[in-house]
Amino acid sequence: MPRDVSTTLQTICDEVFARNPGEVEFHQAVREVLDCLGPVLARYPEFAQNKIIRRICEPERQIIFRVPWVDDNNEVHINRGFRVEFNSALGPYKGGLRFHPSVYLGIIKFLGFEQIFKNALTGLPIGGGKGGSDFDPKGKSDGEVMRFCQSFMTELYRHLGEHTDVPAGDIGVGGREIGFLFGQYKRITNRYESGVLTGKGLDWGGSLVRTEATGYGTVYFVEEMLKARGASLEGKTSVVSGSGNVAIYTIEKVNELGGKVVACSDSNGFIHDEQGIDLDLVKLLKEVQRRRIKEYVEHRKHAKYIEKGNVWDVPCDVAFPSATENEILGKDAKTLVENGCIAVGEGANMPTTPEGVKIFLDAKIAYGPGKAANAGGVATSALEMQQNASRDSWTFEHTDQRLHEIMKNIHQACYEVADEFGSPGNYVVGANIAGFLKVARAMLGMGVI
Repeated sequence: MPRDVSTTLQTICDEVFARNPGEVEFHQAVREVLDCLGPVLARYPEFAQNKIIRRICEPERQIIFRVPWVDDNNEVHINRGFRVEFNSALGPYKGGLRFHPSVYLGIIKFLGFEQIFKNALTGLPIGGGKGGSDFDPKGKSDGEVMRFCQSFMTELYRHLGEHTDVPAGDIGVGGREIGFLFGQYKRITNRYESGVLTGKGLDWGGSLVRTEATGYGTVYFVEEMLKARGASLEGKTSVVSGSGNVAIYTIEKVNELGGKVVACSDSNGFIHDEQGIDLDLVKLLKEVQRRRIKEYVEHRKHAKYIEKGNVWDVPCDVAFPSATENEILGKDAKTLVENGCIAVGEGANMPTTPEGVKIFLDAKIAYGPGKAANAGGVATSALEMQQNASRDSWTFEHTDQRLHEIMKNIHQACYEVADEFGSPGNYVVGANIAGFLKVARAMLGMGVI
């Protein structure tokens, strides 16, 4: 990399960190992208001249607001709500809402920044944004969740619109929460604007495959990475972290493609079932009964539950981190490689630390970063927007086919761009550059706005 390009990128990085102190997840996401852009600036100096990178790193709008609500005991609670509308060069802001105690501005900015490039990779006309709250829906009654969602939307609604900003779900925000949010939006605006939220119920504007999309898409991406190496998932053993929506449908699609998942987890520990995870049982426990994963072993006596254990200690051919950011540390990545792991597909957002990423890349395994591998969720959200705009409803098979095509296209773009810019087989470089180029060219074409 030319010295002047390296100096420019380091200066930008230093400026971003100084302007956003204490937001370590955002810093990590920015650093990962900027570390890949040296060859781009060397080839396209106009991006530096027009401050494109600096502009991408600064959100177009950041909204922080108070969310007061009343619990079932008539006690008042106050949470904080966020929406970061990061970049709309390619279309309306698009990205989920996360309800979790860990949420603060830095988490939302990291997720929104990742969303810019992820959305660009889908090839669909959507910009990048993210939102959420430090509210914890776990253990809350339906009435409490409804009152919180109504209060949250009472402020957020003024910033939304099918041509402006279209949220979806994320951790802690599923069909129940989307329903309450949409109901309040409709109540306040007096408009049945289906396209203003995605992840809706199937009876009122939702899309088939949306529930399965992130998990399915991640598996499709991994299958493409393996195909590029003359292999497949068939007969391979996989480990999936998490046991929520993404993990469940990752397991389902791995099974469909002939693989076997032998472990999954939650925040308290993991289950190891050498015969293969009983997916129907996991769905019953997590989707119907809302129970902890440890209860799996009460029904499958041969399986093991390891409390506070590390799921990445289980040997596997393919790893699917599908829980949360920075869950694979350097030591975990080393363990996976030493145990013979040949591929990693990130169903979660930035689940591998920089040290872990380096270990995977140095080992030359097939490593699919989240902004590429888990783009199926937002892609299918965009397909839901298309159906809403045309007052149409597609079959499961048609939507799944579209998702599969999109994931194949994302893989091809990442693969070809990585090769073009001198890093063959490096999907981190390919995803970051391919996503960046699409957004940067649009921003350049629109002038300084």
